[in-house]
Amino acid sequence: MSDNPTDSADEYRVEVASPARRDLQRLPSRIVHAVIEFISGPLAGNPHRLSKPLRDDFEGLHSARRGDYRILLRIDDPNHTIVIVKIDHRAHAYRT
Repeated sequence: MSDNPTDSADEYRVEVASPARRDLQRLPSRIVHAVIEFISGPLAGNPHRLSKPLRDDFEGLHSARRGDYRILLRIDDPNHTIVIVKIDHRAHAYRT
């Protein structure tokens, strides 16, 4: 691995689950652009630093903030992949 933290070889591969794709279609376009830029850039580069682990009903997921929106994701370290499972406003993101 490279010493350069922005080296694409160090970045996690990003997958977006179907429910998260639907979430993106419902968001305002300016939010969609900001979220996609965040996911493909800083979050893919270091998901552990930019997200926090969740508990209880969301055990196994992490949450990352982008303004008033939350990105719920699963980090698969062995495969160097993050799976985006939900994107929603913070008032609704943690409802089951």
